[in-house]
Amino acid sequence: MPPGDTRRDLLRLCLGGALIRPGWTAGPKSRVVIARDPLVRPSTGAVDSARLAGLLDRAVQSLYNSDSPLEAWKKIARPNEVVGLKINCLAGRGSSTNPVLVDAICERLRQAGVPDRNIVVWDRLNADLEHAGFRVATRKDRIRFIGNDESGYESELAVFGSVGSLISKTLTQVCDVMINLPVLKDHGIVGVTMALKNMFGTIHNPNKYHTAAGDPYVADVNMLPPIRTKLRLTICDAIAPQYEGGPSYMPQWAWPFNCLLASRDPVALDYTGWKIIEQQRATKGLPTLLAAKREPAYIARAADAQHRLGTNDPAQIEKVEA
Repeated sequence: MPPGDTRRDLLRLCLGGALIRPGWTAGPKSRVVIARDPLVRPSTGAVDSARLAGLLDRAVQSLYNSDSPLEAWKKIARPNEVVGLKINCLAGRGSSTNPVLVDAICERLRQAGVPDRNIVVWDRLNADLEHAGFRVATRKDRIRFIGNDESGYESELAVFGSVGSLISKTLTQVCDVMINLPVLKDHGIVGVTMALKNMFGTIHNPNKYHTAAGDPYVADVNMLPPIRTKLRLTICDAIAPQYEGGPSYMPQWAWPFNCLLASRDPVALDYTGWKIIEQQRATKGLPTLLAAKREPAYIARAADAQHRLGTNDPAQIEKVEA
């Protein structure tokens, strides 16, 4: 962390002045948990699995306001449900969902009564999983690690607004619920990539939807059933996020934030993560994403009256440090 920065400085997000489209109905605030442990990954060394598991426990328990982490996980998934963990492996080791985090989540699901055969970890390609440090596994009596090229896509287009896509059979035919596990990072075309953008890994034609900084395409993709209906939770890996040069791994623009973001509202999570990235960009003397002509307007779109996927109104987002 640069001299003069403090944890509180980075968490004091610049929430004013962003575009807010009406749509998300007023009610209980959307909670976004910001859980940090500076020792999860020392500046030199690997992720501490025990500390990361503890950080995960704090994040989930705080999000669900539960008496224990196990109680929270029992709210997330039932033993008879097949739980899909949608990871992000595009950038390979260094800027993909950390395998240690995935292992910790699988262990907590087991403790909540979900058997191994009901846990599926997936992304677009088998090769992407392997490059990110996962091992492809297809046996149905164990935790499966598979790419969409293994499971295939539906034969009929799912359509909403500007998009028409074939959805992964892993999501449509295998999973009952989905836990979204994106990475907090910059994206050179659509501004940022977190919860909403990670759903591009569930469709067959994501390359079509990057023009105009992903607006309205990212929001429209998230409206496709079953993406919209099966998402239950997002846990964003912000252990070593990236504020420039994404989505490829560029270590010179990563920083040790040692954080997990958790929310049931993907729009509120993306809004909060976007502001963290903007704060870090400002610290490093980089222009805002608006000035760089890639502000993620799709976040506001996802909150509007046609989508109602969550809220981007800072007055309706309850940020909780854990």
